[in-house]
Amino acid sequence: MTAQDMTAQDVPVTGADGSAGATIRQGWPDDIFDCLREFGVRQVPYVPDGGHARLISRVHQEPSMRGIALTSEQEGIAVAAGAWLGGQRAALLMQSSGVGNCVNMLSLIKICKFPLLMLVTMRGEWGEFNPWQVPMGSTTPDALRLMDVQVQRADRPDEVGDVVRHAATMAYGGGSAMAVLLSQRLVGAKVFTR
Repeated sequence: MTAQDMTAQDVPVTGADGSAGATIRQGWPDDIFDCLREFGVRQVPYVPDGGHARLISRVHQEPSMRGIALTSEQEGIAVAAGAWLGGQRAALLMQSSGVGNCVNMLSLIKICKFPLLMLVTMRGEWGEFNPWQVPMGSTTPDALRLMDVQVQRADRPDEVGDVVRHAATMAYGGGSAMAVLLSQRLVGAKVFTR
């Protein structure tokens, strides 16, 4: 991203050594937060992730929501199912590398037909410096589809709110398992700094 491409909501990130780093577009997490409030989401399990940092912070500041830190992504599938059984809605936040941890637990959603909304920040694509992120990142959509999770994708900040809103409608209104992939181009490529 060049300086000319940046908007007022973009924040350049520098490494610890002062080198130029990624640019994080901050407006779209607020669009997701507004959508979650609109749909009455009460439980937001997550594995800490820089791409979701602003959204996680907003969830913890919102009295009507409960942010639930997980040790592994598959725990969030169980939390979402339990929330639904208890009459609440949940949205699960993770990075694409965590989707591989969820495949077996997605059987619970598939067999019991619980609604599920997953918001996945992508790695292993746009400007990825870490080759270990590429195999899972490049197969994340296929892995989700194999487990009957409907996949939608947002690549631009201005489309995030609409994409998440439509996915939430299909999850909570139609009982579907939905994943919204938030592209690495949107989130910003991470850089390695010393």
